[in-house]
Amino acid sequence: MERRTFVGQGVALAGAATVFSPRPALAAFGGAAEVTVPSSKLKELTRWPRYGASEKQALHSLIDEGTFYGELPSFEKEWKDYTKSPHVKAHMNGSSALTSMYFALDLPAGSEIMVPSYTFFSTCLAMRFFSYVPIFVDIDPKTACFDLDDAKKKLTPRTKAVVAMHSWGLPCELDKIAGWCKEKGLILLEDAAHSHGASMQGRSTGTWGAMGIFSFQASKVMPTVEGGMGMYQTREYFERAAAFGHYEDPVKFPKESPVRAYEGTGFGQKYRMHPFAAAIGRVQLRGLDAINAVAAGNVRRLNDRVCQLPGLFEPRVRADQKRVYYNGNMLFLDTAKAGFNRDQLVRALKAEGVAVSFWDYPEQHKLKIYSEAKWFHHAPTIPDKMPGNAHVNANHIFLPALYGEAGELLDQYAKAFEKVWARKTEVSKL
Repeated sequence: MERRTFVGQGVALAGAATVFSPRPALAAFGGAAEVTVPSSKLKELTRWPRYGASEKQALHSLIDEGTFYGELPSFEKEWKDYTKSPHVKAHMNGSSALTSMYFALDLPAGSEIMVPSYTFFSTCLAMRFFSYVPIFVDIDPKTACFDLDDAKKKLTPRTKAVVAMHSWGLPCELDKIAGWCKEKGLILLEDAAHSHGASMQGRSTGTWGAMGIFSFQASKVMPTVEGGMGMYQTREYFERAAAFGHYEDPVKFPKESPVRAYEGTGFGQKYRMHPFAAAIGRVQLRGLDAINAVAAGNVRRLNDRVCQLPGLFEPRVRADQKRVYYNGNMLFLDTAKAGFNRDQLVRALKAEGVAVSFWDYPEQHKLKIYSEAKWFHHAPTIPDKMPGNAHVNANHIFLPALYGEAGELLDQYAKAFEKVWARKTEVSKL
């Protein structure tokens, strides 16, 4: 008999004998793990924040020179230039920027603001200080971002504004949301806390709405440990938001400004960013596009391969959207197509050495404070269900964002995924 090798089948024929070379066994069932890159390498690739000599030098210079507060206007100017925003204001964190944004709206008490339930609490809760009430909107299960179709069903006569939150660095469909807001006479706002460097149609997130905010907290795409930035399309919004948390600002405004009269007090809060955070922010901003490109390149190298597997796919990104990666590389699992559920997948991948995880975003509408009318002008409507929220929370996984040359690790990760899919029957029993 002619000797032939069937590589794809894993079978060799030699004479009358048949020798089988089965696919490698799953590590969960005693096989060798696919990932052999040392954990120390993964730790370095995922280290965050990534501070180095430049950040240290910036802080040392600030301490030595003692000219602390000049860092704030410098950082604001550089951020303004980077985002092409008409007006910006540094804040001590994203939550204070949100609070100032809601103050700047100056809407009647009882006004309702549409906001995703799938978000950090400040996006929803800060509005209560000004007698506004949240309308909880679902997310699109294919993007984890604001579901415009759900919003259209929940529009009320009291609705005055809409907050689009760019989940995990993926811009919402801002053109569609902005068009609907214009049609209905609603004010578009943005929570861009996850999306430093992201854009849509060449326009930075945070600049599509009348106002927007960024957070620079330690886990964010551009971390300063703590910090935030407000974005304003009009001088009126800028002056009100700035004066709410910065008593030193009214004197800087034109004499004809209605806010100028509040010189010396502002509107009662102090939300100034720490100069050390501004100094770090200036350094981080210079490297933002480069570090985003490294993370995105590593995501593409892995996802272009593993998303060929049945039932595994990325959040939908339009051709005119540029996304960034906050927290990690989120993927969605279709359990029917894959042949196993998320828990089984995670167990199998972890056994192979893959740093896989999931984190169910707390759904704001389910939390106690929104069920108690005493905290709000009037009781928020609590939806019976949020199918988009529930679907994303139940069917996502996170892989780490990698900041450096990771070719070997990514290849091993891809092989681990392919091995798991090749052994799906066994995985379904884990």
